[in-house]
Amino acid sequence: MKDRINKILNHHLFIENLEKNRTAEADRRFCRHGMEHFLDVARIGRIINLEENLGIPTELIYGAALLHDIGKHRQYEEGIPHEQASALIAPEILRECGFTENETSVITDAILAHRNSDVISERNLRGVLYRADKASRPCFACRAEPDCNWKDGRKNKEILY
Repeated sequence: MKDRINKILNHHLFIENLEKNRTAEADRRFCRHGMEHFLDVARIGRIINLEENLGIPTELIYGAALLHDIGKHRQYEEGIPHEQASALIAPEILRECGFTENETSVITDAILAHRNSDVISERNLRGVLYRADKASRPCFACRAEPDCNWKDGRKNKEILY
């Protein structure tokens, strides 16, 4: 598993876009979209997968988690929804890191759906990525929470996983 995931971490497009996210969010008070968030999502996704015996390969979970917000900077810069921007960046990285066309398609589809609450009950990568992404946010410990534009029903007021 580690080879393809570590290739993502070292891929020039991943590194470039991660740095663009960091620069775009340098003064952001709210949740950021960098390596800490990506790894939180990956690890929570793996927990969900194991606890629910879903059988999703760990590499797919980590690939999706590492890339789901990689295009966030384009949302700030160009107004492109970040799930779409990320889904445009991800395929080249995935292919060059050894993922098959089918795996690339599954991961890209999950990236596109990770903001769609309709997938919450799906027992596949789309549902896992959505739930892990939302569960990764520690609203209960955030100083900016009172000013956050997330509706109260979406904010994590307790630890979920």
